[in-house]
Amino acid sequence: MLQLELRPQASNLWTYASPVLALFLTVLLGVALFMALGKDPLRGLQMFFWEPIKTSYALGELMVKATPLLIIALGLAVCFRSNVWNIGAEGQFVMGAVCAGGVALLADKDTGRWIVLAVLLAGVLGGMFWAGITAFLRDRFNANEILVSLMLVYVAGMVLSYLVYGPWKDPAGFNFPQSKTFESVTQIPRLMDGSRVSVGLLLGLLGAGLLWVFLFRTRAGFAQQVGGLAPDAARYAGFSSRKALWVALLVSGGAAGLAGALEVAGPIGQLTPYVPAGYGFAAIIVAFVGRLHPAGMVFSAVLMSMFYIGGELAQSRLGLPKSITGVFQGLLLFCLLACDTLVAYRLRWVSKKIGSV
Repeated sequence: MLQLELRPQASNLWTYASPVLALFLTVLLGVALFMALGKDPLRGLQMFFWEPIKTSYALGELMVKATPLLIIALGLAVCFRSNVWNIGAEGQFVMGAVCAGGVALLADKDTGRWIVLAVLLAGVLGGMFWAGITAFLRDRFNANEILVSLMLVYVAGMVLSYLVYGPWKDPAGFNFPQSKTFESVTQIPRLMDGSRVSVGLLLGLLGAGLLWVFLFRTRAGFAQQVGGLAPDAARYAGFSSRKALWVALLVSGGAAGLAGALEVAGPIGQLTPYVPAGYGFAAIIVAFVGRLHPAGMVFSAVLMSMFYIGGELAQSRLGLPKSITGVFQGLLLFCLLACDTLVAYRLRWVSKKIGSV
């Protein structure tokens, strides 16, 4: 029979092979799911893995979805590598969108293009402020950052709803709960005509490069990780675990807020109750599938965006429920958790001995 046996040390091979195996198992489970729902499994897989990449326009839309996922995941990687569990990136994303939207609403047709930088900065500061609440409560009162950051997600959603149903509602919007459409001067610059891909993609890739340098080539990055993982060792080495907490949460919140600003001043162009798209939660999966490594998260962000687009296509073309996107995301996460067992354990066949009577 098969038995799990503890490895003498973690397997480098399975550290990187585990996400690949998890994706393979997710595809197999997806096939079984489509068959159980009475749908053609090949047609279903085509919605998720071929349709999002078959044309240049589709690739552009894939990058539009991947951009916020990547930016948020990069910030979360700093937290998780520091042993700080920020589960509330969705709320920081929303507050970044709210602050960015507030600045965008101040613009008029005569405002200069500098307003774009002001919008992005407002988004970053909004996300940092929201994450700073968690950092303060953890630092001052030793509150659990998982619960605090998660609960603040719902508070952020209520703040957004209050604004778009109340003081920021568009008076010419036929009573729909939404702000007025932002002036074109606040629009995030796009990389090419005929595509919605914005400079946010370049910011995400630049952020991945900067994160790699910070984590693996600077003393500050080393201190950041030690300060979170081993506070006693950090203090002995002269590093501050308290500083690691604040840096992790502020960087993570700022990244999520930047993603929110890019979203409302880019593809959406206004504030609506539907700004929360689940990117903050999906980015947690992106971070771990990418092994908390900047290069890995670039690829996992693209994969997760394929799930988003595939879910939308499956809903419109195959008549599947909207929740199919979340199902695929959950399958990938659980398969990854299962496959990660092989990092610390190996499977060994043990012959069952029959004792003599």
